[in-house]
Amino acid sequence: MATQTTPRAASRERKGQTGLEALGLAPKGTIHWNLVAPELVQAAVRRDEGRLADRGPFVGITTPHTGRSPKDKFLVKEAATEHDVWWGDVNRPFSSENYQKLLADVRAYLAAQPELFVQDLWTGADPRHRLCVRYVSPNAWQMLFVRNMFIRPELSDLPTFVPNFSVLHAPEMQADPAKHGTRSGTFIVLDFASRQILIGGTRYAGELKKAMFTVMNYLMPKSNVLSMHCSANIGEQGDSALFFGLSGTGKTTLSADPERQLIGDDEHGWSDEGVFNFEGGCYAKAINLTEDSEPDIYRTTQMFGTVLENVVLDPNSLKPDFTDTSLTENTRVSYPLPYIRNHAPGGRGGHPRNVVLLTADAFGVLPPIARLTRDQALYYFLSGYTAKVAGTERGVTEPQATFSACFGAVFLVWPPTKYAEMLGARLDQHQSRVWLVNTGWSGGPFGVGSRMKLGYTRAMVRAALSGELDSVPMVTDPMFGLAVPQAVRGVPSEVMTPRRTWADPAAYDAQAKKLAAMFAKNFEQFASSVSDGVRGAGPKGT
Repeated sequence: MATQTTPRAASRERKGQTGLEALGLAPKGTIHWNLVAPELVQAAVRRDEGRLADRGPFVGITTPHTGRSPKDKFLVKEAATEHDVWWGDVNRPFSSENYQKLLADVRAYLAAQPELFVQDLWTGADPRHRLCVRYVSPNAWQMLFVRNMFIRPELSDLPTFVPNFSVLHAPEMQADPAKHGTRSGTFIVLDFASRQILIGGTRYAGELKKAMFTVMNYLMPKSNVLSMHCSANIGEQGDSALFFGLSGTGKTTLSADPERQLIGDDEHGWSDEGVFNFEGGCYAKAINLTEDSEPDIYRTTQMFGTVLENVVLDPNSLKPDFTDTSLTENTRVSYPLPYIRNHAPGGRGGHPRNVVLLTADAFGVLPPIARLTRDQALYYFLSGYTAKVAGTERGVTEPQATFSACFGAVFLVWPPTKYAEMLGARLDQHQSRVWLVNTGWSGGPFGVGSRMKLGYTRAMVRAALSGELDSVPMVTDPMFGLAVPQAVRGVPSEVMTPRRTWADPAAYDAQAKKLAAMFAKNFEQFASSVSDGVRGAGPKGT
């Protein structure tokens, strides 16, 4: 009869080539090395870190932090990297002296824990551009989260695993601003010199994911890899497509196409060999999720190993209530990429034939789809525009324009123009077509018009990716200078010209001029760093 290995013995067999002493840690408690999902779930339940929902997903609650804390994120300022970094509101400097004080206290905090959970994972599906990352945490469920989100080595790879980046996670530890130089008790501090990240004062799991994306945004360009905040998929003919977009623009929805394989939903690199996913999982919004609207994502919420973050459960059935916003509207679901049936094994694709820039224009004036020139592509990429709808704040009655460079300014390390230059070089080399797709409002702004129908947007995107729009007549939009196709199969012709959908054309003109001026004002920060062609590729009506 075969003998069964105990969990603790199995954990020791999964220990990497180096121990925690290499990170300056001398734990007094039990170390759990590279537990697999069932073991992590068992540990999390045993430790009362959360609960199981109907059909098995684990539910973790992160209050009071239910989103990222960008104002508490810092980069250690040191000689080797300080001239590379885009310092300012996104990248706040942190002194080496304060970092050493905080590091010493994080080490002491972790060493005193009765249990530590270690996960050795890969960031980057392309082995030529891969980071070996070690996560150390006192909590099992957040280690289940990172195991979902990143690429899991085979068990046979673990004995030779040597980390070249590490994350020390102390979610319950509060920093002392007077002692450590932080803004508050919460801290996300990246040190490229020691290749280490310290995260504490917040249970929100998204910090563990996005901190590594920031790292990739710095290291990948040094290896001539363009790091991108985008989703990606691949068609039956091997044609890859990228989808850039800020939250709420449809990045995850449009890339999850049953006719195309999903490479990944959020973070990718574009190397000399093609596109590759940085991650091994997805972190999708769960608010108002239904089986009809997102069948593949909904299906993952019925699966063991999935993590539901800040999702409220029905007290009797323990079924998730995706309409409940009592904790936050930023409810999330984390799951390994293979939980999506139509995923691309290996997380890689060729050079993209099409690049889609997504915007949700709540002003209701941008065309639903337009083909961009190379200079326009870089202008709109640097602009990173979308619009948030009017909120509940008294006196706010109009949409709010949001500009986030490269569709992910909060994760950039180099100045945005560096990423734009790299994108331009790749567009030139591979002759990729670039499209601006407006998933926002038609027939008027938010409150007057209506949101573009998802079926129309899907039809336009599929026509663009298939090459169907290459032979369709284009008309230049007089305000934005964009080439707009006049006919798309399955889409009413009047939808293609936004001005025709407004009851009052003069009101459209005024709104379009207003948005054009916002673009021009925002782009002033890049004007001296781009070519004349890119500088002049913006709206024409200003």
